[in-house]
Amino acid sequence: MAPRLISVASKKGPSVGTGGHGRKRLAGKGPTPPASARKGHPQARKAASQAKRAATTNATASRRPPQRRVEDDAELVAGRNPVVEALRARVPALELLVALGLDGDDRTVEAVALARKRGLPVSEIPRSTLDRRAAGVHQGLALRVPPYAYAHPEDVLAAAQEHAEPPLIVALDGVTDPGNLGAIVRSVAAFGGHGVIVPERRAAGVTAAAWKASAGALARVPVARATNLTRTLLSFADAGLLVVGLDADGELDLDDLEAASGAIALVVGGEGGGLSRLVGERCDLRVRIPMAGEVESLNAAVAAGVALAEVARRRRAG
Repeated sequence: MAPRLISVASKKGPSVGTGGHGRKRLAGKGPTPPASARKGHPQARKAASQAKRAATTNATASRRPPQRRVEDDAELVAGRNPVVEALRARVPALELLVALGLDGDDRTVEAVALARKRGLPVSEIPRSTLDRRAAGVHQGLALRVPPYAYAHPEDVLAAAQEHAEPPLIVALDGVTDPGNLGAIVRSVAAFGGHGVIVPERRAAGVTAAAWKASAGALARVPVARATNLTRTLLSFADAGLLVVGLDADGELDLDDLEAASGAIALVVGGEGGGLSRLVGERCDLRVRIPMAGEVESLNAAVAAGVALAEVARRRRAG
């Protein structure tokens, strides 16, 4: 039997090696991982909890049926009469909204019939959604209309000059209430006017409130935006229109406005301050509405309606 050879390392000499098998232990473990990646660390537990909540939310969202967006940048004409009037006038529209469970009276039935005849979607939505979206009283009915497409003042003048009767254009100086704008447009349509001019800044625009107050007249009367109202009035004057401003301190009574039968640009001032200084100076003539009693002024929409009615009366008379 061959004798066994036993290597015994001396205290000072080298010992038997591992043949390189221990090199991994000698190489170290690299940089320290972040706290969120260390098992058992509070930050790691927090990260795991957040990931779990996110996964649960995503799974719930994937199972939920897609919701049709009702809220967007479209305007809403709300209320049964305004909606029916808008549909009768073929106001540009996107969709008719009807509150769930709404009792169908004559106006509701007509609105739905008109919308379907035009090929508009008719959608039933929760009343709470309509409450949130519609400004004011909606009576369970609203019409979504696209943003208004304003005309150019020169286009309004050119179209007015093509009519058989002399041009009649209304310019608004500082009217900031969209309800007044809509009511004035309605009067313009009723008394044979050809268009309305509003400034781009510090003035009411065509909103749902204006559509509602116009009772559909905004679909028939163009509204133009003027970058500079004073310059626009000057261009109207150069085209032969008499620029007439409504002013409580005007030099002539409306009853005595013999020029009403000719081409006119009627300027209506704002609800509180009336005509601005620059616009007032640009007017060829300023007229006042004669009133009985102690009433000092009228609402802008009422004043415009009175003046337009007088112009229409004089034109009919010849």
